Amino acid sequence: MAARVIVIGTGPAGVRAAEALVEAGLRPTVIDEGRRDGGQIYRRQPEGFTRSYDTLYGTESARAAALHQSFDSLKSRIDYLPETLVWNIAANAVHLVSGTSYRTLEFDSLIICSGATDRLMPVKGWQYAGTYSLGGAQVALKSQGCSIGSRVVLMGTGPLLYLVAAQYVKAGAAVSAVFDTSTLLQRLSALPKLLAIPAALKKGIALMGVLRKARVRVYRGVRPLEISGSPEHGVTHVEVALQSGMPMKVACDAVALGYHLRPETQLADLAGCEFSFDEAAQQWLPATDEDGRSSVKGVYLAGDGARIRGADAAERSGRLAALAAMQDDGLKVEGLAALREQLKVFSRFAAGLRAAFPWPARFAGMLPDETIVCRCEAITAGELRRVVRETGAQEANRAKAFSRVGMGRCQGRFCAHAGAEVIAAAASVPLASVGRLRGQAPVKPLPVALVEEEGAIE
Repeated sequence: MAARVIVIGTGPAGVRAAEALVEAGLRPTVIDEGRRDGGQIYRRQPEGFTRSYDTLYGTESARAAALHQSFDSLKSRIDYLPETLVWNIAANAVHLVSGTSYRTLEFDSLIICSGATDRLMPVKGWQYAGTYSLGGAQVALKSQGCSIGSRVVLMGTGPLLYLVAAQYVKAGAAVSAVFDTSTLLQRLSALPKLLAIPAALKKGIALMGVLRKARVRVYRGVRPLEISGSPEHGVTHVEVALQSGMPMKVACDAVALGYHLRPETQLADLAGCEFSFDEAAQQWLPATDEDGRSSVKGVYLAGDGARIRGADAAERSGRLAALAAMQDDGLKVEGLAALREQLKVFSRFAAGLRAAFPWPARFAGMLPDETIVCRCEAITAGELRRVVRETGAQEANRAKAFSRVGMGRCQGRFCAHAGAEVIAAAASVPLASVGRLRGQAPVKPLPVALVEEEGAIE
């Protein structure tokens, strides 16, 4: 009997994992929460839309086209389940929901390519309508061909900040300003590591060129102060402190925020994978070996869902994880050593990006008490500090029990990292000691009326 292999995700890692499995004569089940393949970075436009690859993906158009073509060629040799949510993983089985039906699929090997999402630091007023993550702003542009506003401010740091800004400019949207919390000196200091992949560095410089040509104002070394607005009208202004300390206010009707990315690790957590604190990234990440094996037999992690190293690295790690799964199943495979060496280069480049665009942990301790940290439950920074001060809660789950931070629809996706930083600053303890919020099923809200689906994919 052929091994039952499931791949979750159809971004760069998922597509290359499925491709490697098909090349070996296997027929994997590929589960995709999206309507179409491509993941977040190479998200496809809806069928019937005719925008060019260059318009949609810019410098990444050739890679996006290649990935889409690869997946199209695989469809007849895989069992593809689009618009399907994996809401739980337990006992060598994934639990799925599609529409109003649910089912369970067992597996011998599971390759989780869950991708990444924005890493966010709250700012006063970010609860107003018109505030998006950078990823959300990008989805609006790619999926529906629309801007999030008529006058957009982009704020945060990291390559995605400039990628989204350039994509908006090329699409004809009005970008009022780009506010970057990192400094030029930090980028220059990171240059030796960034030179590990000169082509990627060149692409980043090209994005800056797009903004200069469009006369978009870019400010570095800023500190976000407030997003002004009202519940009735949404966002109206963004206020920052410039590197000189001088305040600056820009009128806008939409803001996109993001501080690099963080792996989507909820599924790895539900699968029972061990986690460890990564000092360099200042995040809790699932523990894997160099080939993507997790601490759970038969469960493999690949792409940005395991480590943030970019789309090119995700393609290689997806293939590597698939080869590791086949090797563990007794099949003869080749190419592992070469992929490992290639990924070392991407890891060095990723370290350079972290140094060039650092996570602004210091901002957490500077947030005004009235700043909402958990938007789902409307928990403020002041409430978190009160919980630390009055109950002695210095661990994330204990603080959650007393304050409800992270108990909303997103289950801490958008507030957990910043919430932990607020707790650490208030308690004067290292971030690692605060721990991480435990994963809960379902990972996302489910329909109330679900019907069990008959049958299963053989």
